Amino acid sequence: MTDPSKFEICVVIPARNEALAIAGVIGAIPSWVSKIIVVDNGSSDGTAKIAEQAGATVINEPVPGYGRACLAGIEEASACDIIVFMDGDGADIPAEMTSLVKPILLDHADLVIGSRALGTCEAGALTFPQQFGNAFACALMRIFWQAHYTDLGPFRAIRRETLNALAMTAPTYGWTVEMQARIAKRRIKFTEIPVSYKRRIGTSKISGTIKGTILAGVYIIGTIMREAITNSTD
Repeated sequence: MTDPSKFEICVVIPARNEALAIAGVIGAIPSWVSKIIVVDNGSSDGTAKIAEQAGATVINEPVPGYGRACLAGIEEASACDIIVFMDGDGADIPAEMTSLVKPILLDHADLVIGSRALGTCEAGALTFPQQFGNAFACALMRIFWQAHYTDLGPFRAIRRETLNALAMTAPTYGWTVEMQARIAKRRIKFTEIPVSYKRRIGTSKISGTIKGTILAGVYIIGTIMREAITNSTD
């Protein structure tokens, strides 16, 4: 069975000051999605109100942190079979969600990562530090766990029970790599699919500043090293 409408599939969108993009993102999400959850992570531009008017369920996580917002969204998605994570900045292509969840529906994988490295990126959508950092992090995970990732892309789908088993804790920039490291350590089935990636609408809170870029790199590498020194199932 590969019809996504037969499953409870939720989309979690962490969002902070994405008023310019969020309505368009929500409006482009496939109709078979059971629930769209926008986690307002301390916005000051009316993101929450716009998202609610666009048809999303909006919850509030006032403490900044990408991982914190994702964890709050997971709680709201407790009844879902599959959770899709995507950003609210308009860079991901919601129409590609069908391809993203298909390997899970076919029982080929428990985690599917939308790889921007394998897909088509609009010029300027990924900065050089982002590209380098993604490649370096993936190389480390290949060394430690023989996991052949190509990207840490935020557009991803995961089976709910698998996500529960990972016991995610990373509160900020280490969220995506923590998920991938724990999947690799447990030898859980994963795959990547090529996805398109556009220039985001508005300014990035991470790559848009030198401080954000440095902090992201520190958290990502630190998360990998932390996972590497713990045992295989911690």
